[in-house]
Amino acid sequence: MSCFFKFQSSNPPNTKRVNGREDLANFSWAQPTYSIERRMELVRTASHNAHKRLVLCLQGQPGTDSEKRHKKLPLTSLSQAMQDGGSQLGEESLIGKMMDVCGEAESRLASVLMQHEVTLERDVLEPFNQLTEVEIPNVLKMRKQLGKLVLDYDSAKARWYQATRTNNQAMASKVDSLKDEMDEALNKVEICKDQLSADMYNFASKEGDYASYYVLLLEAQADYHRRSLAVLETAIPAIQLQQDSWMEKPAFGTALEEHLERSHREIALPLEACVMMLLETGMKEEGLFRIAAGSSKLKKLKAALDCSTSQLEEFYSDPHAVAGALKSYLRELPEPLMTFGLYDEWLQASCVSDPDKRLQSLWSTCHSMPNAHKANLRYLVKFLAKLAQDSDVNKMTPPNIAIVLGPNLLWPKTEGYGNEMAAATSLAVVAIIEPIIQHADWFFPEEVDFNVSGMFALPSHLATPEPDPPGLEKRRPGSMGGQEGDGHTPRKDRYLSRPNLSLTLSLPSRSRSQVPRGPTVSALYLAADESVTVTEMPTEELPAPNFKAEG
Repeated sequence: MSCFFKFQSSNPPNTKRVNGREDLANFSWAQPTYSIERRMELVRTASHNAHKRLVLCLQGQPGTDSEKRHKKLPLTSLSQAMQDGGSQLGEESLIGKMMDVCGEAESRLASVLMQHEVTLERDVLEPFNQLTEVEIPNVLKMRKQLGKLVLDYDSAKARWYQATRTNNQAMASKVDSLKDEMDEALNKVEICKDQLSADMYNFASKEGDYASYYVLLLEAQADYHRRSLAVLETAIPAIQLQQDSWMEKPAFGTALEEHLERSHREIALPLEACVMMLLETGMKEEGLFRIAAGSSKLKKLKAALDCSTSQLEEFYSDPHAVAGALKSYLRELPEPLMTFGLYDEWLQASCVSDPDKRLQSLWSTCHSMPNAHKANLRYLVKFLAKLAQDSDVNKMTPPNIAIVLGPNLLWPKTEGYGNEMAAATSLAVVAIIEPIIQHADWFFPEEVDFNVSGMFALPSHLATPEPDPPGLEKRRPGSMGGQEGDGHTPRKDRYLSRPNLSLTLSLPSRSRSQVPRGPTVSALYLAADESVTVTEMPTEELPAPNFKAEG
């Protein structure tokens, strides 16, 4: 930007004054500097506003030392509160561990924030403040000083001009001194004008430097966020490790493999706990798995099993609640115990017409299950077979057990199928489960230690219940209220059969010449998660298969 400052005063002695000052626009040198001066004023205003807003963004106290600033940060207070809470809860609490790890991360974030704000204050705020409060005001102050010197020069010039035009001898004698005074005033104007011009040119040449403050601001913020992200990326795996290593995660609704891996078990905790309690007090209970328990007792037992508590003594006296909890666990698995992947193979195996080949096909499908699912199915089937041995007392024969438990062991992955399809699917599932229970020792010849974890035992204050005297009718516990069903809302992907649907299942024996061909069951099948009224007709037992499994 070119600018010429040749000083030429065209003012007559009677210089026009505006608000007590001469109109400086008549000075030709003042015109070119006006644009620079105007820009300086705008830069000062804009920079001052940015500085003010940026200070408000700081969480620490500007101008204090680093240690004091760090203590005053909200993140530091948050970190201290989390770490104090973690210390109070201790290592035995997952929340306590989480608060401790998170509190340490927040402390590191506070340190990063403190360093960021110190950098901002040094590299951005202080230069902004120097520009708006020192450099530009000094230039504007000199601009005012120049105006004052011009007025002084005009006044000295007017006196000199009047002295040269008067006939007064006294005034004529002062012409030389007035001339010196005028020259001195003009010299001061020139000096101030040169300094002002230099400052304005200097500002114009440094505008790029002043603009770099905004670059520094964004670079500082980018560096702050990068370092904060590094802290978080280090902390998140650490806190996730605490989460993943915590054993006490609810078992209900959790995938079987995840629960077993997390708890370092072979058999799911709800399955083992319920089986052990039923072995002690439920094997003679009539209608086990069919008669519903009170919903509050069932909810309490499920919550107790979810938190892995060993305080289960009170539930030994309510086997129907224990049986309901076992059904709920199987029903709430994200994938059925007999797996989605083998669903079609199970159905195909159940449709084989030859009884020997049907059992062989079921055996092959069973032993192609994933190890975790197969081990837990073996455990459950062995228990159900043991339960069926007392069917003369508990009325739970293999067909009855298959009807009430089968839909909780296998269901299709597809949701929204109709009632007719659900009924057909339920029939097929019952046809799969019943022979597996009837021939449990052939499907799973290994002996099963039901107390596989060794953590369950009969409570010392509970005596083994004595069998009821002959002829005495067995009464239901008061918590049952004579209700049918287990009191749970059925899963939306479970079988929803048509009410009052009469089913007749015929399971062929080994030989087609045998009559009758198998046990006939008449059932009133309400829904997969509802109770079922079952009556059994006396039949000849199905002979055990006399063939060896292949493979």
